[in-house]
Amino acid sequence: MTTDPGVELANPALAGDAELAFEGALRPKSLTEFVGQQKVRGQLQLLLTAASMQQRTPDHILLAGPPGLGKTTLAMIIAYEGNRPLRMSSGPAIQHAGDLAAVLSSLVPGEVLFIDEIHRMARSAEEMLYLAMEDFRIDIMVGKGAGATSVPLDLAPFTLVGATTRSGMLPNPLRDRFGFTAHLEFYADAELEQVLTRAAKLLGLVIDREAIAEIAGRCRGTPRIANRLLRRVRDYALVHGGDADLAAVHAALELYDVDEIGLDRLDREVMNIVLTRFGGGPVGLNTLAVSVGEEPDTIESVVEPFLVRIGFLTRTPRGRVATPAAWRHFGLSDPQAALTLDVL
Repeated sequence: MTTDPGVELANPALAGDAELAFEGALRPKSLTEFVGQQKVRGQLQLLLTAASMQQRTPDHILLAGPPGLGKTTLAMIIAYEGNRPLRMSSGPAIQHAGDLAAVLSSLVPGEVLFIDEIHRMARSAEEMLYLAMEDFRIDIMVGKGAGATSVPLDLAPFTLVGATTRSGMLPNPLRDRFGFTAHLEFYADAELEQVLTRAAKLLGLVIDREAIAEIAGRCRGTPRIANRLLRRVRDYALVHGGDADLAAVHAALELYDVDEIGLDRLDREVMNIVLTRFGGGPVGLNTLAVSVGEEPDTIESVVEPFLVRIGFLTRTPRGRVATPAAWRHFGLSDPQAALTLDVL
């Protein structure tokens, strides 16, 4: 058996295992390691400590916020802090009440059940969840038609942790059954620098402070994007045999079409369509989606939130409209502003 490290690096299975290990290492294991979301961390710490002192299962918890802010990581931490087993599932995977009944009936006492994208569960499963969350029991229908009977099934006490990017899509009866709802916010640059510094250390990457600050300013306030860009910078430095310095960051992010404020290819394409083809708008969502060759849901849930947050796009009853800041950023002149000056 060879011990040549070059042969091992060329083995896809070993390389894949290494990447998975890196992914696992980047996730904080406890609330003290978790960076950012200070208010939410304090609230969760109080909730979990009180439950531990009373020797009971913690209340059900809903984690709401945009993708990439740490909802899955917090669910893992909730289980870890209470030394409880964790069961993970997702809303799209629960399309029938029977799917949920199978999961709930197999839970052990005190287990944490994490359901990602909980707003995408089937309606019949949501209604079954009402009774399970409140009374730790479910009713299973046996038989069909006039001979059908309802059989109650007691459940072990458990803690449901739901994650959603669209809390408004949850029905009120389900949302009200959560004992605590945490709203995760976008990260400040200083917090992202802490995330990147920790990740670089875990990845064994030597990177200077200026390079970390540059990445933090381009990752849209999202730790998931920050870690992804850091790994691309690591790859660039490795392939080109240089240091992970500011020049490497500029070169790597230019290669991957991430500009100085974090806009990617699709963001710029959407803004260019609005500015050049539709004169700044208003333009409807469906028209905009067809123009860039994407689905309306992709534009609405992936692209628009960041463009609206940085003040490049506004939503009006007539459609999407570019702001003066967007015209300035792309070096174009606003025809509406010119028309106003001419009138004056």
